[in-house]
Amino acid sequence: MIRFARKEDAPEIAPLILVILNDMELPFVQSYGEKKTLEILEEAIADPDYRYSYTRGLVNEIDGKVAGIAFGYTDEEEPVIDEPLTAVLAQHGIDTDIRLFIDKETFPNEWYLDSISVAEKFRGQGIGSELLQELPKLAEKANRKVIGLSVDEKNPKAKKLYERHGFKVVGQRMISGHLYDHMQKEIN
Repeated sequence: MIRFARKEDAPEIAPLILVILNDMELPFVQSYGEKKTLEILEEAIADPDYRYSYTRGLVNEIDGKVAGIAFGYTDEEEPVIDEPLTAVLAQHGIDTDIRLFIDKETFPNEWYLDSISVAEKFRGQGIGSELLQELPKLAEKANRKVIGLSVDEKNPKAKKLYERHGFKVVGQRMISGHLYDHMQKEIN
């Protein structure tokens, strides 16, 4: 069942986000470790304005477990979506000038799929495809007619999945030292 994320999903959402952060080789995770990163993510998910807030995501729930997640935001929100993290970092005694993300990811006038992740035991079951099919709900909620996303050049399997769902490459971005194809899809 696909539904909007809830605050109480944070313990299951955070590890799925961590998979992506590890793939991106973010210096924050390397410096502070996975355990601390998970603690911080769980707390930040409760803030309605944060990048990975429960208010910005969908979960695919199977038998009471979060099998997959999809989180995003609009291009206009990108400059401020990480500000709520500052307070969480301060509570953990971490320098509040530290940023997980520094590179711009969005293109103009789009709802941006920041993250999509499927729990390991649910992979290969169509969970990601089901989430992709539901993204228009989030885009429409944000008054956007275009969904954008970035896919690492080194992940052709993910790129093929996005192409099967109607996404097309419209440009490239360097994000955290990795070259990404930027893909978009118009929704009706």
